[in-house]
Order: sequence, then C-alpha cells, then structure tokens
Amino acid sequence: MTEITPVLLAGGSGTRLWPLSRKSYPKQFAQLVGEQTLFQATARRLSGRDAGLSFARPTVVTNSDFRFIVTEQLAGAGIDPGAVIIEPEGRNTAPAVLAAALHLAAEDPGRIMLVAPSDHHIPDDAAFRAAVAKGLAAVEAGKLVTFGITPEWAETGYGYLELSGPPAGDGSAQPLARFVEKPDAARAEEMLAAGTYLWNAGIFLFRASDMIAAVEAHAPGLMEPVGNAVTEAEPDLGFLRLAPAHWAGAEDISIDYAVMERAANLAVVPFSGHWSDLGGWDAVWRETGPDVRGVSTSGAATAIDCDDTLLRSESDRLEVVGIGLKNIVAVAMNDAVLVADMSRAQDVKAAVTALKAKGSAQATHFPKDHRPWGWFESLVIGGRFQVKRIMVHPGAALSLQSHVHRSEHWIVVEGTAKVTVDGKVTLVTENQSVYIPLGALHRLENPGKMPMMLIEVQTGAYVGEDDIVRYEDVYARGQGARG
Repeated sequence: MTEITPVLLAGGSGTRLWPLSRKSYPKQFAQLVGEQTLFQATARRLSGRDAGLSFARPTVVTNSDFRFIVTEQLAGAGIDPGAVIIEPEGRNTAPAVLAAALHLAAEDPGRIMLVAPSDHHIPDDAAFRAAVAKGLAAVEAGKLVTFGITPEWAETGYGYLELSGPPAGDGSAQPLARFVEKPDAARAEEMLAAGTYLWNAGIFLFRASDMIAAVEAHAPGLMEPVGNAVTEAEPDLGFLRLAPAHWAGAEDISIDYAVMERAANLAVVPFSGHWSDLGGWDAVWRETGPDVRGVSTSGAATAIDCDDTLLRSESDRLEVVGIGLKNIVAVAMNDAVLVADMSRAQDVKAAVTALKAKGSAQATHFPKDHRPWGWFESLVIGGRFQVKRIMVHPGAALSLQSHVHRSEHWIVVEGTAKVTVDGKVTLVTENQSVYIPLGALHRLENPGKMPMMLIEVQTGAYVGEDDIVRYEDVYARGQGARG
C-alpha cells in the first residue's frame, strides 16, 4: 500500500467571501457547506486508508496567525498533524511547496506528496482518492502530476489545462499539453465544446525529490532563500517556524508560474467528480442546494416570494428576511452585512478594498478573535467599557498578566474557572463572579474537561487589546496580544 503525505496549504486573504471570510479568518476555517469547515473536510478526505492508498499525517503550511486555528480544527476532525510549517510572511505557493518538499525530503527524498489547497469543496471523497490512486504510476515514472476537473460549464473564472488528446476513458494520467489562463466567455465556450480542456484545480502529486529537481531547473532562485529558511527553521511550541530573514528573500510566485508551466515531465489526471473552489457567494449558493425557485437560506433567514437568492445569517440574534428578491446575495454577521446582486459576486473583494480605505476593522478582522487558549468576541463597546464573551478550552490557561488602564469583572456562565489574583487562587463556578482590580497580577485557567465560558466586563480609561503586561505565558507570545 503506497503511503502519501498530504501537504495542506492554509493561507489566504479571505476577500471573495466577505464578511464570513476575512484576512484574520479566511474561508477554509469557516463552515460554509456541510457540518465541517473546508479545512477539516480536506484533512479528512486525505486521511486513513482507501483505494490502495495510505495517507500519512498531514503537513500543513500556514502563517503564524492561523497556527492555533489549524491545530484546533485538526483536533476537532480527529487528525494529528505530522508538521505545521509557519511562513513568516506569505510568499505564494511555490516557496510554500518547496519548503514542504525540502522538509519531507530531509527524512525521505522519495516521499510522495499530495499538495492541496484547504479551501476547496469535493463532496465525493472516495472518488477523489480513486483519482489520486490513478496518478501514482505517473509519479513512479518521475512525473509531476496535476489534477484537472471535467468542466461543468464554460467558466471564465478558472484557469484551464489542455490535454494532448481526448480524456482517457479509464481516468488514468495522461500527458498535459499546456496551462491556459482564464479565458473570456467566447473562448470558454470553445474550450468546453472541444472536450480536451479541464479546469485547473491547483492540486498536485509528486515525489519530493522530483519537485526539488524541478525547482532547481526552472526556478533556481528559490533554492537558496527557501533552503536556508528550512535549514535554519526553529521549533516553536510544536510548530516549525521558517527563518524569516531568508524567507523574505524568496520570490513571491505561484507553483504554476515557477515550475508547472515550464516543466516537461507533466501528467494530468482527469477528475469527473464534483468540485468547487467556492470562489464567491454565487458558488456557495450553488453548493447549498437551492430549492425549486433557486432560493437557499441558512441560519436565521426567511425568504418570501424570492427567486435565485441566497439569504444567510451567521448570528442567532439577527433575523434576515427577504421579500420579492431576485438574484440577490445577503449575508449578515454581528458586525457587517453584505447585500449584492448575484451577478456581481466576484466583485465582493472591491468592498473589502473600500472598507480598508476608510479604515474599517471589518475589512480584515473577524468578530470572533481566536487565541491558542480559545477565543473571545466583543459584545458591546462604549467610551469607558467593553463587554466580551470568552471561551477557554479544557486545560488551557491565559497568560499571567496585568493591566494599566482597566479593571475587569468576570462572570462564569458555563463550566468552572480557576482564577489567580495577586497570588490567591479561587475556583469560580457557573453563576459566580470575580473582580480583577486595576494593576492586579492575574491569570484565568480552565481546569475542567469541558469548555469554560465567561462574560468579561472591562471598565477604565482605555480598553484596547494592547493594554497588557505579560509575565508568564505558556504560548511564548510577546506584549500586546490578548490573553
């Protein structure tokens, strides 16, 4: 049974599915379709044994902001990562793939890698794993294998793969003629009719040594900075943090441009199962199963006499009601609402640009702020106060800290909190509260086996997140980070 190491790419800017997806919490971590997040579904798809394959523990390439979200969501999916590689800054997919290849090749140059974005929707896991099995013979022959999706319509938003001939009926790997950029509508119709073009899914299968050789041949400028970043990478709380000075010298370039469009040893496996990159709210609308009038609702949403419309509420406190709507997307969150014509779904990123220009926090920051110990969200903010909801994972602890400008009141609403205030330790259970005076040295812990939830009321002259002096922190963070 052939073992394959999945390499999950988990970066992204989170602009096309705003407001649910944002820079601080991009779409792969959101529950867009089904019961799992896209990241969890990808990890589950590429795990276990099936179709003659055995998947090793995944390697994840992500950034520092997402590292604890990655481990939390993998744990929620019952998957233990083999390595989580931290990029000091985003440098696109070519440096990320090379870093993973060099890391895995240090142990075994012949390691077979399956590189996959973690934000795609592939509902038929078994069919996809069968397609991966079809590509193994080409990998053993030294090929770099990519996966092409049989087009369902004349899409202008995807790049294409041109086959050297009609697709093989058995789904086996075949030679790839060339990569094709996103076409206009007329050209997309021609390619759909030709039957020799596939959507480019950005999923690749190869041996680590073959990818390293391809980079050396076609993008040699990446080898020194990425190689040194991997060689001088440092362990950090179970993560592997690439050396930032070397990483900064790597070119910002995709694996397609750097290697795949230049290499001669390419093969493609056609995949006829359903696939979507969920690249806009129109794609989410299609995947959520609209009714006979084309209406899809989610959460606290109600549609009255609507057609071809997506109504979605991400808050139990916000009822979204549409009356007589046609071709509309409406997505509501606690801090932002999007209303757009369905045909303009690809222009949502323009809203993010406009919000950034006016300095709106909603452009990039998610209302629920994830931390290694759990998460918090602001419920009410006033001139001299702030009310938050805080969730702490079982066994987790915030840092030992103090504040210069604010005091805090904590009311436990679920579970039990272990609270330290100026050396005195107290267990605070549901419906009990504790006061943290201004300047007091304090720490919050969850000693139980269930998540602990509390309401925090901050009062003082300044309630910003950077009002924190940290003394001890199991997560080795610097000053200014909450908790």
